Amino acid sequence: MTGSVTFSMIKPDAIQDGQVGQIIAMIEARGFCLKALELTQLTLARAGQFYAMHKERPFYEQLCKYMASSPIIAMVLTKPNAVADFRALIGATDPAEAAPGTIRKRFGKSIEGNAIHGSDADETALIETRFFFPKLSL
Repeated sequence: MTGSVTFSMIKPDAIQDGQVGQIIAMIEARGFCLKALELTQLTLARAGQFYAMHKERPFYEQLCKYMASSPIIAMVLTKPNAVADFRALIGATDPAEAAPGTIRKRFGKSIEGNAIHGSDADETALIETRFFFPKLSL
């Protein structure tokens, strides 16, 4: 993972809890630059498209409902080694297992309500970026 672009979403729980500013401050403090940012509301269908790779998993429907339950903030971030560095910053999916100082440890409530999404690979980062920002030049 050596690309300079990653994709992230601040999830509904973090927005509802007023944590957006603190999360973005942590991201910027780690040297990430915001290339694109949009507050948006996913429909159930659009959430389903984004999480299509999980369609056969038992949590798929609940995940889609959760992600469509209130606005999210979609972001494209740049920095050398972006995906790996961002994954380290956000921490483990389960906030209880996340390392101290990570976004999910600080703001996450549960595996689903873990405050933030981050791409897991350079290729995924490009796919997810194009999903939300199809006209963005990378």
